[in-house]
Amino acid sequence: MRPFEYASPTTKEQAVGLLGTAWGQAEILAGGTDLLALMKDDIVHPKRLVNIKQIAEIRGITASPQGLRIGTLTTLGELPDNVNVIKDYPALADALNDAASPQIRNMATVGGNLCQRPRCWYFRGGFGLLPKDESGKELVAGGENRYHAILGNSGPAKFVSPSTIVPVLIAYGASIRLVGPKGLRELPLERFYVIPRTEIEREHDLKPNEIVAEVILPPPGELKVAHYEIRQKQAFDWPLAVAAVGLIMNGSSVQSARVVIGYVAPIPWRSSEAEQALTGKNISEDDAKTAADAALQKATPLSHNAYKVQLAKVAVKRAIMKAASGGAA
Repeated sequence: MRPFEYASPTTKEQAVGLLGTAWGQAEILAGGTDLLALMKDDIVHPKRLVNIKQIAEIRGITASPQGLRIGTLTTLGELPDNVNVIKDYPALADALNDAASPQIRNMATVGGNLCQRPRCWYFRGGFGLLPKDESGKELVAGGENRYHAILGNSGPAKFVSPSTIVPVLIAYGASIRLVGPKGLRELPLERFYVIPRTEIEREHDLKPNEIVAEVILPPPGELKVAHYEIRQKQAFDWPLAVAAVGLIMNGSSVQSARVVIGYVAPIPWRSSEAEQALTGKNISEDDAKTAADAALQKATPLSHNAYKVQLAKVAVKRAIMKAASGGAA
């Protein structure tokens, strides 16, 4: 591991002041479950490590009539046991229990989970976020791409967005609050994720001198949300496909829908096609299948991952049926 400076601020403002203006100058340490592995493998090598664990104001879970505030330092293990999460956001609790092993959940933070780097083995092997060989030819498109993107992969980015809880948060309509030199910035969580086109870009709408402060979940109201995940094995494993669906019903028919798919694209993939297919329907199995087919109609598999198209369709269909029946229990 390369030498680095270490700082432990106690306020958001101190933390922001210790960060650099360009990527690579500094990295934020929260739970450390992803960052420390990246540093040990020399994938990232910051000159300064900014430990934010002592900033009390970005920790904890607070319920109010405006919704639920989740501080960035809240661990994945704390959330599914929270009474407000269990009562009002049960699909989130469901997704959190699938998100990692118990040991990781007790260390990993919400902010770290939202900002974790891709699990692409080219990136983790030191070939870069958009890996190319010495001649400039893309490595992923014709290489080992079993677990890579089938949507949003027309550019050089072929990795998949790695968070299993973000699709559920987006289905609930979550927003994210960031703190930087100019103060607070808030945006819908789905807009926090971007598809980079060059190596100097990152996969988050986060500036080098900003920190994630909190996630805000609006009151659920009549929204019914469900989560469905497909893995290779029952024990903890990275998913092959994740789907989260949020439905607002008008009697027995769908008034509006959110359909979000994970592990299929460089960003959490919201499908307007599936949402349109569901609107006005009473949700039979045939309706759910039609919407799932619509969600994947633009899929462009790579050389070794066409199997993911059918898996994603199954995840979407089952999440729709689960949400229509009342959501996560």
